[in-house]
Amino acid sequence: MPANGSVRSAPPVFIDSGPLTRCRHRLYLDTAYSSLQRLEPENPGVRQRREAAQAHREAIRAVLAAGLEGWTQIEASDARTAAERTMAACRRGAQWIWNAVLPAERDTGRRGRSELLMRDPAGVGYIPIIVVNHKVTDPGRGAVTTSFDHWAPTVDESRKVRSQLRDQLRLAHLHRMLEFEGLASPSALGGVIGFRAECILVHDLSTVFAEYDTRFEDRLAVARGEKFTVPSQVSECRSCSWWTDCRPQLAANRDVSLVASGMRAEVLRENGVYTIDELAEFTGPVPEDWPFGSFDDAVAAAMAWQSGVPLLRRTEKVTVRRADIEVDVDMESYQDHGAYLWGTLLTEAGGSPPVYRGFVTWDPLPTVDEGRSFAEFWRWLMGKRAEAAATGRTFAAYCYSRQAEDKWLLDSARRFADIPGVPSEAEIREFIDSEQWVDIYQAVSDQFICPNGKGLKKIAPVAGFEWRDDEAGGEASMGWYRDAVGYDAEPDHSQRQRLLIYNEDDVQATKVLREWMSDRAESEIPTLESLRVGPSA
Repeated sequence: MPANGSVRSAPPVFIDSGPLTRCRHRLYLDTAYSSLQRLEPENPGVRQRREAAQAHREAIRAVLAAGLEGWTQIEASDARTAAERTMAACRRGAQWIWNAVLPAERDTGRRGRSELLMRDPAGVGYIPIIVVNHKVTDPGRGAVTTSFDHWAPTVDESRKVRSQLRDQLRLAHLHRMLEFEGLASPSALGGVIGFRAECILVHDLSTVFAEYDTRFEDRLAVARGEKFTVPSQVSECRSCSWWTDCRPQLAANRDVSLVASGMRAEVLRENGVYTIDELAEFTGPVPEDWPFGSFDDAVAAAMAWQSGVPLLRRTEKVTVRRADIEVDVDMESYQDHGAYLWGTLLTEAGGSPPVYRGFVTWDPLPTVDEGRSFAEFWRWLMGKRAEAAATGRTFAAYCYSRQAEDKWLLDSARRFADIPGVPSEAEIREFIDSEQWVDIYQAVSDQFICPNGKGLKKIAPVAGFEWRDDEAGGEASMGWYRDAVGYDAEPDHSQRQRLLIYNEDDVQATKVLREWMSDRAESEIPTLESLRVGPSA
């Protein structure tokens, strides 16, 4: 207490738009125990994405600064000075303001910055434009876009919007801050420059203001300690430094989010189901607002968790497509920059031992050499397919969760259409729509209930497979790749070998899992019905 006897007021709490789409309990911990958080090392995957985003923003800044008239760039070592300089630029009517920082609002609790503020063409207020390192559009139609040098939003016949709620909420946050200063454009528009920076995607922010206002009020109350939060498992837990504290609490409480994470856990709690045991014994109707997935599967997953069973069979028989010539495929990409490695494992019935081959480029992405390695991969794969047909043998190629492979197969065909050997989109679609392209993830989903998740690294160990590298994983491989190609220093060739081993293990895991499903799964994994009946039966 101060010497004069007065009570010192708590420091104001400010939040930006980031927490609006993140875990509420994490926000509370980050705010209440910020001093402890600063002692934790930054998650490598988070650091890599942050550094890549910084590099992307700098590349966009350089292009825009060179081509736009009326450019102002805010330089300051602290947020208060940067905000003062941003407001001064706005008052003098600067056309483009880069690295804009808006004044923190003590009353509302908002703080925020925008990569770019553009003066409304009508001369009234500013439109926030953010720069992000992810895709904001896909091929299609219906997105509203404009060029960099001339603000004229129109419906784009070649692009559709890729849903990114976090971008829209950030723009709404910035618009509200501009409103607070009397500087918001009456158009209520915002812009996003995405990964490939081909245009500015324009959002009508009036469609998200209601959701923004609700979320902001809630998150600010959490940050101020006015709302109570508890741990709950969500997708971001795997990269959160607080997970080592939250996980034991959830396990001790047998929290329902361990088998039904995210929005499903929220719905269950709203219906009075808080623990795994309560879910396993649930006999009521399916909650009306159940968000996604099978509710019966969630109940079964809870029963499996109770019994310590890693998987449950849905059916008496487990089947998976097999062939005389089998090729396991696993692709490695780096963010949205491209696919630098197509790994394959060739297995021929009655032939020699399986052979791994990786089709790779070590030129840092993005690079046209990616097209060369992709063309070589495709020629080899189609060669094996043709060889099987010519010799009267069956053929199948396998992946685990085809969404990523399909995306990069089609995307590579589009981007490298002028490189010899690169197939057309039609050729890609003919193959991926055929029975010869088999998704083992789908086979697992159709025939097993997986209480601990369906990722390859969750399922393959049940079949007896272990990765050689204890750190193997998507997040870690991003850092290995940066070192392997020399983004930050001289290329590290040992990391190239590490990536190849990791990729080889991934295709080996798919093979082992497939063979286990064919040979042993029925005898090793119980059905849900047998679990209900119990061992005495």
